[in-house]
Amino acid sequence: MAKGRDHNRGSKKDGSPNLATSTKDDTPSQLSLSSVPLVGVAANAALACIKILAGFFGNSYALIADGIESTSDIVTSLVVWGGLKVAGAPANERHPYGYGKAEALAGIVASLALLAAASLIVVQSIREILTPHHLPHWSTLLVLVLVVTIKMLLARWAGEIGKDAASTSLQADAWHHRADALTSIAAFIGISIGLIGGPGYEPADDWAALIACVVIVLSGLNILVMSVRELLDAAPEKEFEEKVRSLALTAEGVLGLDKCRIRKSGTTYFVELHVLVDGKATVQAGHDIGGKVRSLLRNSSLRIADAFIHIEPSHVELNHVRPVMLNQDPRSKSIEG
Repeated sequence: MAKGRDHNRGSKKDGSPNLATSTKDDTPSQLSLSSVPLVGVAANAALACIKILAGFFGNSYALIADGIESTSDIVTSLVVWGGLKVAGAPANERHPYGYGKAEALAGIVASLALLAAASLIVVQSIREILTPHHLPHWSTLLVLVLVVTIKMLLARWAGEIGKDAASTSLQADAWHHRADALTSIAAFIGISIGLIGGPGYEPADDWAALIACVVIVLSGLNILVMSVRELLDAAPEKEFEEKVRSLALTAEGVLGLDKCRIRKSGTTYFVELHVLVDGKATVQAGHDIGGKVRSLLRNSSLRIADAFIHIEPSHVELNHVRPVMLNQDPRSKSIEG
């Protein structure tokens, strides 16, 4: 593994800015990420009280149940918050790669909670369909508009931060907000149909909630698959690997690239890269080139926590070749720089 000095930090050799690199300050810190679910906790607590009170006075048991379900979202957001806090802890001797996997575990818990919430909504909706009940008061529609507005804003905000930071648990938390909004939209449509249709249309909001549950279940399964894949060190999207390769090729002395393995840990990545250099270069020269590549990757905007560089000789003159990406060079013999 090459641990060279930091070369080409943020600029090319000729002094021109290197647009592919930036400091790590460009990405959200773990502290700011962990504050996102706390906002959800406060919002869910307030909305739960509003829903329960509005449901009680507006004759809507569905709204009361929705308010109780919002309290479970508080627990889920706290789990996500805890996962992000643990994932942000520094590496140590016992855990040299850090605690990033805690973020994926939090994503699994959040996705399972999402599926559990959908199951409860299905059971409650079927029960309400089979049990005769009165139509809710029209004022409950105003409450639902407020809930949908707040929840969609929260979902969009948390979802964008989660996507930018590659945080599976935050994306799952965002889907909890979105699921709450979907059930509220379904309730709004159902209550409106019931109020317009009159007697006989009381279960309309419950049927609408059942339809919304399909979307919630699919989203929960998607987040669950993403989290499990992360725990199993699945390779990231090919586009991300191409960015890593393209950036590594800009380092001076790199003739080409061979194997590239990447795994995600929390919101950061660990890279293992085989770099081809001039076969006649000294061990020190190869070591320095590896250090340049490592420095470029670690100081880029790709959220790479560390890069392990393997130096391999290429039996081609340095000044007669352009950098290329190879799958395997049969003439090369692996040397760790």
